[in-house]
Amino acid sequence: MAVVGAGAAGAASAYHLALMGHSVAVIESSPFPHAKPCGGGMAASVQNWFPCDLTPVVDSVIDRVRFTWCLGDPVLAKLPGESPFWIVRRERLDAYLLEQAQTHGAESFMGFSVNAIAKEPQGWRLKLQGSGGEQELCVRALVLAHGSKGLLTQQLGLADPHPRLASAMAVELDGPVIDKSMAHFEFGLVKHGFCWSFPRQGGYSIGVGTFLGKTEADYPLVLNKLLPSLGFAADAGCRRPWPLRVWNGHHPLHADAVLVVGDAASLADPFLAEGLRPALLSGLRSAEALHSWFGGDLSALANYTAKMRDEWGDSMQWGRRIGQVFYRFPKVGYQLGIKRPTAPKRIAQILSGEMGYGDIAQRVIRRLGGGMLGLK
Repeated sequence: MAVVGAGAAGAASAYHLALMGHSVAVIESSPFPHAKPCGGGMAASVQNWFPCDLTPVVDSVIDRVRFTWCLGDPVLAKLPGESPFWIVRRERLDAYLLEQAQTHGAESFMGFSVNAIAKEPQGWRLKLQGSGGEQELCVRALVLAHGSKGLLTQQLGLADPHPRLASAMAVELDGPVIDKSMAHFEFGLVKHGFCWSFPRQGGYSIGVGTFLGKTEADYPLVLNKLLPSLGFAADAGCRRPWPLRVWNGHHPLHADAVLVVGDAASLADPFLAEGLRPALLSGLRSAEALHSWFGGDLSALANYTAKMRDEWGDSMQWGRRIGQVFYRFPKVGYQLGIKRPTAPKRIAQILSGEMGYGDIAQRVIRRLGGGMLGLK
């Protein structure tokens, strides 16, 4: 079988499939290592999904979070001991998972793109184009893990036919870190969104994102204020635009002998922009589904869509509703939501998977709605 894309979701799927004894070809258009515009934050609880130790690629362990409004009015919160947050660099995480897959027999086609794809009675025929010329692969099944910009999902009628792309900018800063165990979320500088600052080895991973409509942040204006607060020049850092394909409704993630995972499946959290945990979860669940399908369970691929809806999509449905209310009236959301004593713990529990948005949604929406009525 073949996995198209060797990012976090694709590499995780390939690793689990290889671990289960399947023959796997991983196709990746960009040779490793290459940097990816991603904050790199993920709950430490993802370790439960991997037999291999993930700590070699963890840059920082976050146990405290600082929330601010226009760099003031701070809220400091200690994450529960059972819910720490990890910061990784994607180039290291993706390469590490691919190495683990290769250790268990996966074959990689680095620097190759899928030029053409055709369905056949026994699976799929892929034509690959790379620096070394053309190759052709015939495989029984496919995992599409080509990220936000890939087109195969649309060609095959999978995932969101009209994906919602949040506007985001990623900034990598090299230099001294104020506090290696504290993450910072800033809500007042960005219209319809927020900023995040994650400490990593040798610097910070910064993100600026907007999550309503087609609004784009004024990135220079935001960074001119945010970066000096961290001790950097206003024009510092390597900056890359980052189209974040966020969850925007339930859609089929399977078809005949094909599954879609990660950003290609539009799984990113529409409220907090979390993308790594759903990527890794979908990698695991896709491998489990294909293993059952290869074993003769003809309903296994449809069950993958159902399981991702149950474990992820149902919560994101509420997360989208919270985000739509919060980002329309962010100051009210900050005062009545973030500043509540229980809010940091709830956010930590959501990021760790201990709790879903559905567990808090009605209370949050009612509280924010009441606050907005009070402003009229």
